[in-house]
Amino acid sequence: MTLPALRLDTTRSESTLSEAFTAALATGDLAPLAATAPRDRRDRFLTLLALYDLHAAPLEQVGDAARLQGHPAVAELKWRLEADWLAELELAWVEAGSLSDSADPERVVKAMRAVAARDRLPAAYRWLARDATWPELVDFLALEGGPDGGFDDLVAVCQIGLSGSPKLELGKNYWDEMGNGSPDGVHTVLHQRMAAALQMPHVPRSEQPVEGLERAALGGLLATNRWLQPEMLGALGLLELQAGPRCRMVLQAFDRLGAPADAYPFYVEHAEVDPVHGKDWMDKAIVPTVTERPDWGPRIVKGAWWRSSVNLSFFEAVHRDLR
Repeated sequence: MTLPALRLDTTRSESTLSEAFTAALATGDLAPLAATAPRDRRDRFLTLLALYDLHAAPLEQVGDAARLQGHPAVAELKWRLEADWLAELELAWVEAGSLSDSADPERVVKAMRAVAARDRLPAAYRWLARDATWPELVDFLALEGGPDGGFDDLVAVCQIGLSGSPKLELGKNYWDEMGNGSPDGVHTVLHQRMAAALQMPHVPRSEQPVEGLERAALGGLLATNRWLQPEMLGALGLLELQAGPRCRMVLQAFDRLGAPADAYPFYVEHAEVDPVHGKDWMDKAIVPTVTERPDWGPRIVKGAWWRSSVNLSFFEAVHRDLR
């Protein structure tokens, strides 16, 4: 991915933009943000993640700062940072050859599956299954956050404004995330049980690789911009297409290293169910949507490619660092 250099801030060298944003939220004085640009990509994504927290994080976590979600200074900062990022994503998409410009539903699905196949099993997962030590496994999963971290909220946002088969499919998918009505089967609960069983550490954003920050921020970008709904539909569909094989690699690592029983259900659920979800997402969400809105077809594929690209960069960075 070709990434142009970021503008560097020379007017407020004493702090990063993310630090300035946190301070501004605490004091309510947002005026200084207009003169501040991110120092680098890490600073950009730390700021965006804090900004997206105002839209989607639990209120007990955000606190009174949530009232500033729609403040003009926050909106301007969001627009400015996202414009630079979207320009990079678009440039990379064009350089990749814009894998599909078709409005034909079958060709869109074919292109989606091609994007999913290009990195279905990154080297990081093969290493995890065959060679990683127990500490490396735990560290990897702490950074990975599950194959589809935050998917329940993202799919809930993505269904807004849809109708018919696509809305029903996303609703069905969400209900599965909710354990089909069983509190013990909710995917976030299964992940919490796994994390406790593995004594998995919480990795603060400040210690995550920049590729991990971008990967996490992509969901916020798509979820907080209604005009990016087609790209979001493609990005979430890609997760469903890829999660199954990757989760099976994690389960192989569990078997090889003797993981405790409570570590298994989260990845077993995804290994078994996500391949079905992936097919249904294509057949019942993508195909009817593109049939009704042909202009969404290329954008759906683009969103899948965006997600694939940031995923691959993340897995390559984690594989390199943990080894």
